[in-house]
Amino acid sequence: MKKFLTLALALLLSFGAFAQEPSADAELTLDNRYEFSVVKDIETTPVRDQNRSGTCWSFSGVGLLESELIRQGKGEYDLSEMWIVRQTYIDKAVKFVRLHGNMEFAAGGSFEDVFSVAKKYGLVPEEAYPGLNYGLDNHDHSELDAVLRAYVDAIVKPARGKKLTAAWLNGLKGILDAYFGPAPEQFTYNGRQYTPESFRDMLGLQLDDYVSISSFTHHPYYTKFVIEVPDNWIGAASWNLPLEEMMAVIDNAIDTGYTIAWGADVSESGFLYRKGYAVVPAEQEETLEGTELSRWVALSPESRMLELLEENGELKVTPEIRQLAYDNYETTDDHGMLITGVATDQRGDTFYRVKNSWTSNGIYDGYFYASRPFVEYKTLNIVVHKDAIPAAIRAKIGL
Repeated sequence: MKKFLTLALALLLSFGAFAQEPSADAELTLDNRYEFSVVKDIETTPVRDQNRSGTCWSFSGVGLLESELIRQGKGEYDLSEMWIVRQTYIDKAVKFVRLHGNMEFAAGGSFEDVFSVAKKYGLVPEEAYPGLNYGLDNHDHSELDAVLRAYVDAIVKPARGKKLTAAWLNGLKGILDAYFGPAPEQFTYNGRQYTPESFRDMLGLQLDDYVSISSFTHHPYYTKFVIEVPDNWIGAASWNLPLEEMMAVIDNAIDTGYTIAWGADVSESGFLYRKGYAVVPAEQEETLEGTELSRWVALSPESRMLELLEENGELKVTPEIRQLAYDNYETTDDHGMLITGVATDQRGDTFYRVKNSWTSNGIYDGYFYASRPFVEYKTLNIVVHKDAIPAAIRAKIGL
């Protein structure tokens, strides 16, 4: 999932901390259109800040593990996202070189990367590996990402007739050491000494119990398939369920106390994070940008969004609509987040409460509310504990 809005994070610092409830005679705007009442919210850890790094997949995947530790009665932990990112970059580089550069090599990743690293290399707490070895207080990978890409490109293009040296992987690790800090072989946490592997084992998470689920029509239902998006470099497979059953998993998870790692597209005009919500109008306005008419007509996209919502409500999502958006590149692997609960607006419509990783600033302190149609339409995949899946659906996929 790509973090395509990292530069927009600076804007969040100017957001108000509280939403204002509209008075009965207030003019309806996108700022006051929704009043949310939380029906259920599951305990999780505080919002973390990925800042200018394309690592939403790590923040949300780690957030899921932290929430699961709370759910299992093991207490609150702050796990290192950058430990996951570092080890993922190493594995990704090895595969990139083996494929002669014919795969994605960028900051994006998938939830499976978090589980893969935890299984292979262990986990570490944030205090043992903050990953800020480059003189800044917040994550900024703009330089690192450019350096790593240039490095692996150089490796896969050796001089004619030459073979790779044995030094290239150590060179990559040296870059990661410089920016993130050397990988800890041992560390002390709460007075005890651990290795990454022994710390993972102490936490006691059963990492094979987590399941990825999606819903598309170009693969058979109740089978596994690899979601065809560039950031899924690892080839993670998801169970393909009918749309209504994917949503049933989300609803059952929340109802029974499980959070959900949520991979989604947030490039829609209805994703209004500064307003605190994400919606999808039934009709989409075609842009005038670049036309002759645009020279003379000024139409506020947000004003038109309100008109569309008032006139037609939200989109009635079908499997066919979802598939078309995916096939047309309208639904892409933009962003990884964590669904922690459910709310209703003043009309009684369902919204999901979503933990983001763009600081705790903003109208809802780092959270926002995504409408049910938005989640139906824009979900790439979810990851949940297998026990969060309704029994009837689990039986269909043999879990």
